[in-house]
Amino acid sequence: MVGVSTTPRRVAAALAVTALLAAGCSDPGQRPGSGPTPAPAPEVPPPSSAPPEDPATRAAALVAELADEDLVGQVLMPYAYGDQATTVSAGSAAGNQALGGVDTPAEMIEKYRLGGLILVGFSADDPTRGNQVTTNVDNPKQVRKLTTGLREAAARLPTATAPFLIGTDQEHGVVTRIIDGVTMLPSALGAGAAGDPALTEAAWHAAGTELAAMGINLDFAPVADVLVTRSTVIGSRSFGADPQRAADQVGGAVRGLQTAGVAATLKHFPGHGHSAADSHRDLPVLDQSRGRLAAEAWPPFTAGIEAGALAVMSAHLDVRSVDPGVPATFSDKLLTDVLRGELGFQGVVITDGMNMPPARRWGPGEAAVRALKAGNDLILMPPHVGQAHDGLLTALRDGSLPRARLVEAATRVLTMKFSLADRGTPELSTLGVPAHRAAAQALAAGAVTVLRGRCDASGVGGPVTVTSSGGRAHTRAALTEALTSAGMTVVPSGGTLVHLVGYGDGADDLRADAAVTVAMDTPYLLARASSPTLLATYSSSRASMAALADVLAGKARPSGRSPVKVSGLPATTCSG
Repeated sequence: MVGVSTTPRRVAAALAVTALLAAGCSDPGQRPGSGPTPAPAPEVPPPSSAPPEDPATRAAALVAELADEDLVGQVLMPYAYGDQATTVSAGSAAGNQALGGVDTPAEMIEKYRLGGLILVGFSADDPTRGNQVTTNVDNPKQVRKLTTGLREAAARLPTATAPFLIGTDQEHGVVTRIIDGVTMLPSALGAGAAGDPALTEAAWHAAGTELAAMGINLDFAPVADVLVTRSTVIGSRSFGADPQRAADQVGGAVRGLQTAGVAATLKHFPGHGHSAADSHRDLPVLDQSRGRLAAEAWPPFTAGIEAGALAVMSAHLDVRSVDPGVPATFSDKLLTDVLRGELGFQGVVITDGMNMPPARRWGPGEAAVRALKAGNDLILMPPHVGQAHDGLLTALRDGSLPRARLVEAATRVLTMKFSLADRGTPELSTLGVPAHRAAAQALAAGAVTVLRGRCDASGVGGPVTVTSSGGRAHTRAALTEALTSAGMTVVPSGGTLVHLVGYGDGADDLRADAAVTVAMDTPYLLARASSPTLLATYSSSRASMAALADVLAGKARPSGRSPVKVSGLPATTCSG
């Protein structure tokens, strides 16, 4: 299982890295390899905990050879404008000039000797669109061409022996960058409703295989936040409100992704689901006690770490009980003392987007230095990559950024890269294969929940008319197609009314005359619906619409349980 290890092995690898760092950089002000040449040491076999091909050993050896500029580049992961690596539009070139003084993504990689690049984009229902300033993903073929070009640029760097990191937010559900041409899973909340970690693992393995086929080796997923508030920015991105059930799901998603050769990222530590505010707009406050956070917010992170997650994303959250007034992204107490010290995480800590308002209280250079000193290893989406790079380099050379901290961060990043090496890239023909669609369909079928109405009589008779809140023509068409395939007649009007509501909808989007109301995002709105039958799919994916059609046609039993509390309604009317 490449990229996934047990806790003892992770600790052993970390100890090996620490020993190598101590040998190569005992003085924080001295670069590895500088100073007098030592006398030749007698050859001894490597310790058993760090064989020659161990990723941590390879990383430390490479770091010892790097110039300052390369060390700094390894801890930066910006976005870029343009849907190709070397040929971009005039507008994209202007964007890249403003971001880093270059025209193309390839030039950005070479100029700043980058460790990775994030592919960005957004959809209409995306709660993270506020910091997605461009889009460079369209379809799998285009993404594969782009990632190939990015890797060709990175192959000219001194770090070329390690895979170049290409990441994206492929959470499935409302935050999904690549939609067309891939196997779409139901949302995390849908997986929580299904409640079967094995189904989640299989589905996320299929999704990870497809990411790898497109040349992506780092997914900023799964969301490990526990949904204890009605957070609109987290919402159906979470696996649910129960810490242990969410933890089981997070572990399954991590194993699925990483057995496919894609690094998983647990986010958003220390727990964005414990605030209803949106860190894309301001700095949310977590006023829960430390004990409550440990019991309610951190179990999914612990489960993901135990499953071998290679990365954790820090969040722009003010945790008053631990480090009041300091965003977690910049908090040594949270990232070093809690995440590493208490939770035992030894992998790569990645900042949330540094172009978000809580991180922009400082300039890009100072913010990058502060984030690295707090314990982050990879700086994501700086608002100006040139200033972030120059700020880190200046701080390194004037001593305000300890060299040992930068070396440690770069070593962790490269260790993760070498953990992902030698997997090969699946063919694009892997996308959408029957096995992948079946895995998504099984998870979606397990998610469908009946919160009002008889479990054994959820099917509707006669012709069906499908309606929805505004702007959901695509979803209505998908359900219509699925109902027709299930043998039902769908008519424009006059049939049994099935009404769909989704992300961002409110009471005004409900219909009093609907026989069935279906929630395709968080199910809270169902508490205000008057329909005799209330269903939840938690997702509007094609797999979810097919699963819903089977329930409406009476061909399948809705076996899901709502993973969040809906006022006045049970988790399900089905028993057993």
